[in-house]
Amino acid sequence: MRDIITRFAPAPTGFLHLGHVVNAIFVWGLARRAGGRVLLRIEDHDRQRSRVEFEQAIVEDLAWLGFIADAPLVRQSERGEIYARALARLQSQGLIYACGCARADRYPGTCRDLNLVDGRGMTLRVRLDPTVEQFVDLRQGPQEQRPSEQCGDMVIRDRDGNWTYQFAVTVDDLQQGVTLVIRGDDVLDSTGRQLQLARLLGRENPPRFFHHPLIMKSATQKLSKSDHDTGVRDLRVAGWTAERVIGQAAVMAGLLTELGDVQTADVSSIISLLSEVDL
Repeated sequence: MRDIITRFAPAPTGFLHLGHVVNAIFVWGLARRAGGRVLLRIEDHDRQRSRVEFEQAIVEDLAWLGFIADAPLVRQSERGEIYARALARLQSQGLIYACGCARADRYPGTCRDLNLVDGRGMTLRVRLDPTVEQFVDLRQGPQEQRPSEQCGDMVIRDRDGNWTYQFAVTVDDLQQGVTLVIRGDDVLDSTGRQLQLARLLGRENPPRFFHHPLIMKSATQKLSKSDHDTGVRDLRVAGWTAERVIGQAAVMAGLLTELGDVQTADVSSIISLLSEVDL
């Protein structure tokens, strides 16, 4: 088994809520159980929505909860040169083209062969050939995805000049040596395209993936930072202890049947909650 390096990677577009605490439980719990390391990555690639005050609050709340990273935090906004080098590698393979189309869930390739000039208001896309990406999710078992059918050619830089989530996280996980990606079910569908992109960037040994359940506020809606759902800051003001916040998140994630199951739900105690996961 490769040494485990994983990451906690919030976007500073709002305050932490219980959904983030669930992710932290899985990230730190699985990493600590296996003697692995946790990196803290601030995913502020969206310069229009990211805020310094949210980053500061995220770091403070994580420390209050007891989730301590094993290396200094990394900001995507400070990694432009790394992304530019990755872009140049893809360009050298003839895989990048400029596009004037709006975002679409499934891009049909309208600008693929038009040889448009990159410039203001243009996006950059990477050509995705038809492939079947197969991987094993450590919770959900064997998976099979077809990125070219799911999304078409992927945007890697948007019309505002921001590196996109799909591109930045793939480059970061490769450059930082992440071997285990632990995240929510809502991004399971992104895995195949990130595996294909990582291969184009020269990654020979892809990371393993564990997608955990989300906590929902309705049958179709997950908790949201923008809606101020069950915010850690609000719970702190209301007098909750860190142990109670972690315990409540564990209950909502189905790791505990009731809050009293763990008297002190700190990082050490949650490791036992994940003992059934086979890494």
